[in-house]
Amino acid sequence: MNQDRYLKEFSSPQCEALDWLERETNLRTNHSRMLSGQVMGNFLSFISQMVKPKRILEIGTFTGYSTIALSSGLSEGGIIDALELNDELEDLILEGFERAGIADKVKLHIGDAKETLPTLNETYDLIFIDANKREYLEYYNLVIDKLKSGGFVIADNVLWDGKVFDLENNRDAQTAGIQCFNEFIKKDERVENVILSIRDGINLIRKK
Repeated sequence: MNQDRYLKEFSSPQCEALDWLERETNLRTNHSRMLSGQVMGNFLSFISQMVKPKRILEIGTFTGYSTIALSSGLSEGGIIDALELNDELEDLILEGFERAGIADKVKLHIGDAKETLPTLNETYDLIFIDANKREYLEYYNLVIDKLKSGGFVIADNVLWDGKVFDLENNRDAQTAGIQCFNEFIKKDERVENVILSIRDGINLIRKK
């Protein structure tokens, strides 16, 4: 049994709606590897349940797995603004939300996040970033002033398959974008952070 299988075996199982969504993502998309998955989903759910957010912002929804996980901690009347670029995924996303019973808790925004974010006049308790790796820092700069003091940003894929450990041999735009983001966060005096090696790396950031 490898590490990934062991982690899944000895972590709490995902709910029925997430079982269904994982199967459908594998059947109906060509990029099922982008799905958050059970261990990452549990982590997002735990963070959300600890924070008990009134408002969550998610940049990069894919098929909605992470949205469902994050919704578990919403306080009464809470809302998630979920942003996704690919309009071909909309039907699957909405079907998943219905099955999970969260359709009335999510506002789905289809389009380029860089265009959508300036139109959102909200203040957030929790922000999850999992979209175009080249644009992480742009997303962050667009949302940091929308995050409450004491609120959290969770940025996924910040180890980028280990490419950030060997920048001399990995000069692609995605790796450069992730490294630039990680370096900026380390120096940003408005926040404190820790990078965790869960899945492909998570940068957990708290606004002071």
